[in-house]
Amino acid sequence: MAVAVTLTASCSAGDPAATTPAASEETTSPAPTIKISPAEGATKVRPDKRVVVTAAGGALQEVTLTAGDEEIEGRFDEGKTRWVSSGTLQPSTEYTVNATAEGTGGPAQATSAFTTLKPARQLTIADVTPNVKGEEVGVGAPIIVTFSQPVAEKAAVEKALHVEAEKPVKGAWRWIGDNQAIYRTEKYWPAHQKVTFTADLAGVRAAKDMYGVKDTKTVITIGAKQISTVDTRKHTMIVKRDGKTVQRMLISAGKANTREYTTTSGVHLTMERANPVRMISPGRKKGDPEYYDELIDHAVRISNSGEYVHAKNNVWAQGRQNVSHGCINARPDQAKWFYENYQRGDVVIITGTDRELEWNNGWGFWQMSFKQWAKGSAL
Repeated sequence: MAVAVTLTASCSAGDPAATTPAASEETTSPAPTIKISPAEGATKVRPDKRVVVTAAGGALQEVTLTAGDEEIEGRFDEGKTRWVSSGTLQPSTEYTVNATAEGTGGPAQATSAFTTLKPARQLTIADVTPNVKGEEVGVGAPIIVTFSQPVAEKAAVEKALHVEAEKPVKGAWRWIGDNQAIYRTEKYWPAHQKVTFTADLAGVRAAKDMYGVKDTKTVITIGAKQISTVDTRKHTMIVKRDGKTVQRMLISAGKANTREYTTTSGVHLTMERANPVRMISPGRKKGDPEYYDELIDHAVRISNSGEYVHAKNNVWAQGRQNVSHGCINARPDQAKWFYENYQRGDVVIITGTDRELEWNNGWGFWQMSFKQWAKGSAL
């Protein structure tokens, strides 16, 4: 409380009142007023709403927002008359706000305790690919995020997805369905680094009555820059690692008497491997022309349409002519080498055929220009 006192005195003969001091005058300024939203006792508070604290008649000195031992950050405005929480809150959680302010009328304090709602439906991340402990991936590798529920509010969810690389490169998300988003870089990842994917999903409203309930963090290791080039006309495959040629292979590609037996041209990514793989002719039954059912050794998948780089002991054709059902086959020892030195997300560039790899055939994402790719972002 501020007190102002004024005393005046004057002397004049014959004025009896002049010998009596003037009456004291006292004024009081009110303490600041603090307002907190959500208010004390509120329940079913949306976790994606911000906590707001304002002060009138003074400046905020301190604001704390806590849930148990966890303190949630926030920011003051320039005049410190307003504080707003950062990020989202956890669903089904009790929070406490404590605020103090100071003005010419003295200090003030206020408290609010409230509870966030329990979502009718919960959103989590069902899978992140690649995400195998100890795995190193190739420089073309995407980050494929699959959600547990269909996402309606894609922009809100995408804002919660963050990719940080030790050697940064521009990238963008593309939604390929209501429950899956894929991150692709504009250029290949720089080799030999860590990339951290974080999903700050807790409290994010993803659809009506559905909120994220858990954050996720995944560290991805980018290995060597391994790029293979296949020329189906010259029947060759050259593998380079970090710019140095490490393998030259004579190959045989698809014989191209039908579309399905034509190897696709374009930028492929290695996706998985198996030894052996059972390969069965699609759409044909035993006894039909071109029917096959074989176990193939050291097979590395490069598309979803049945294309692999694999072993085949038909050295009479390798380096001379294309006789396969669409795969790239190589001498068994060289195919084994490729199998053993593969990383998911390695680049395999195939040229020489009139069948283009579709961008959504396996991990054919590099078939789409980055400008077009980025149009699939919700942001």
